[in-house]
Amino acid sequence: MEHTSDTEFEIRFVDAGDITIARDLLALFASVFDEPETYSASPPTDDYLVQQLSSGAFIMVVALVDSTVVGGFGGYVLTKFEQERSEVFIYDLAVVSEFRRRGIATALIEKAKELARQRGAHLVWIQSESDDLPSSRTYQQYVDPLKANHYEFSPETKKRDV
Repeated sequence: MEHTSDTEFEIRFVDAGDITIARDLLALFASVFDEPETYSASPPTDDYLVQQLSSGAFIMVVALVDSTVVGGFGGYVLTKFEQERSEVFIYDLAVVSEFRRRGIATALIEKAKELARQRGAHLVWIQSESDDLPSSRTYQQYVDPLKANHYEFSPETKKRDV
């Protein structure tokens, strides 16, 4: 159990037996990111979640306070082609607003680093939108950001797929 001065929390890897916790994290993402159409409009089946959580290519980690999901991330282990190595990409990371500034996001990132070491990954990376200052401040404690452009596009059209 990890804690700050006022909150005890548990950081936990989510496995194929934790479907309810996985769904709780998806609901948290829908709320925190204000994107219900992305995270709850067409929820995956239990079989699909089990497949993803068992694949070794997808990772999910949650922060629990009194058995309630208050934060977490979903990410991917990316097998590289230029060398026999991999990277861990934290795709989505969120903490419920009332539990921010308590070390939970940092503990989640530390868990990602631990998982990367266990899996032999040489790098952990995460992105944040340029106007997301709280996230950027959290991530900058590890390293200065790379400046890059991020492009999203639909395979069907020349427009962004939202």
